[in-house]
Amino acid sequence: MSLNFSVADLTIHRLVELNHPYLPALEMLPTLTPELLEENRVWLQPDSLGAGDVFNICFQSYVVRTPHHTILVDSCLGNDKPRGRPEWSMKTDARWMCALAAADLTVEDIDYVMCTHMHGDHVGWNTKLVKGEWVPTFPNARYLFGRREMLAVEATDGLLANAAYRDSVLPIVQAGRAELVDDDYQLGDHLRILPTPGHTDGHVSFCFGKARDEVVIAGDLIHVPLQTRYPELSFTIDKDPVLAASTRRSFLERYCDTPTLCCTSHFPSPSVGRVKRWGDGYRLEYIGSTDVNE
Repeated sequence: MSLNFSVADLTIHRLVELNHPYLPALEMLPTLTPELLEENRVWLQPDSLGAGDVFNICFQSYVVRTPHHTILVDSCLGNDKPRGRPEWSMKTDARWMCALAAADLTVEDIDYVMCTHMHGDHVGWNTKLVKGEWVPTFPNARYLFGRREMLAVEATDGLLANAAYRDSVLPIVQAGRAELVDDDYQLGDHLRILPTPGHTDGHVSFCFGKARDEVVIAGDLIHVPLQTRYPELSFTIDKDPVLAASTRRSFLERYCDTPTLCCTSHFPSPSVGRVKRWGDGYRLEYIGSTDVNE
């Protein structure tokens, strides 16, 4: 599925690869209480909170067309990759590639591939399997990786990160197509990095727009809508839950009640909206899948 919208001089294509139940709410957010979940049940169901109080998760990428470049942010799950979750592992479907084609794009059209972090559901289509070898999927693209994230992944024995590193990051490096960038990196006058650590050591978000942040792609800073209302609820696999919570609140406050469109990685469709205040927390006011130029 591909959903498209425009803002200022940007066009954004949202490419959905998978919608699937993920984890029970109380397991995914370990500081969440049954009472707080019950209090928020009405607005969470059925899109975010499914049967058995399991959070539903959307896995997706964003392609941003600026006046100068076509940029893929987070390449989702990919095919033929051995992963710990059965719905991710050894996929052979064409859904992501069909979504790319529905956006009137080919793999040759991508100028840059950028990853918010190196977990397997954000780097999967970086590579494809050809005659038993992992090769870059996007033949004309430079792949940009955060330096802090790369150093942290190379230093860890974490199974999830390193499995993805071996088949979806290392082949890019070996092919001479990778570029390590620092937290102050900018691409022309339309893209800037925003450091958002906590989920991983070097997690970053990406800000697009010439005069201001028209669009920000948040990555895994926020996984489910309940974390928007209660930013202190951290995901069970966040590397640093306290830092993740602090970063999340700072991010939401930064964009609260501004025109900036926030593109989330895992929220239910349409996944994109503007941050609004909700009591001591926030909510995402969704847009439609239409042109939102103002």
